[in-house]
Amino acid sequence: MELSVLNKEGKDTGRKVVLNDEVFGIEPNSHVVYLAVKQFLADQRQGTHKSKQRSEIAGSTRKLGRQKGGGGARRGDINSPVLVGGGRVFGPVPRDYSFKLNKKVKQLARKSALSQKAIESAIVVVEDFNLETPSTKAFVSITKNLQVADKKALFVLNSKENNVLLSARNLKKVNVVEANSLNTYIVMNSNVLVLSESAVESVNKL
Repeated sequence: MELSVLNKEGKDTGRKVVLNDEVFGIEPNSHVVYLAVKQFLADQRQGTHKSKQRSEIAGSTRKLGRQKGGGGARRGDINSPVLVGGGRVFGPVPRDYSFKLNKKVKQLARKSALSQKAIESAIVVVEDFNLETPSTKAFVSITKNLQVADKKALFVLNSKENNVLLSARNLKKVNVVEANSLNTYIVMNSNVLVLSESAVESVNKL
């Protein structure tokens, strides 16, 4: 698959890049994409939720009433879950939500996500660029020139460009990542993929 390279003014430079069919031209596998997204979101969870169980409540252990004849349940002490202020039954406890996915499954998911963007014609290639100083206004101008200003755009750079990162971080619909940090979730969470010319070679090897 060939795509034209645009400059940051949105004009065709006359150059073309080739996207690897083994990465951008496979039949997308929706199930492995689901698994990879699920794993990514699970890894973001802290799992620090906690509620106190009966044994952890600070309260007297004195038996509140006699065993029989009171007309109510044998509820025991004041820490009983059936009383206001008592412990919680089967409440949340700290846990790790992460789970393992095989390396080849994650690779297939990433390729499926990239291929889906290719099918949707949602990939733009722009020549390598940087900004002299951090400027959100200048970056917005670039997104307008590339006709991605009204979409959730994922800019993929070959190397870290601090001025570009600083310029884009206040824009809700824009995300900037390095090619080696590309994952299934951020690809699927965007409407259009904007690859820098030098990043194409790195992504082609994923």
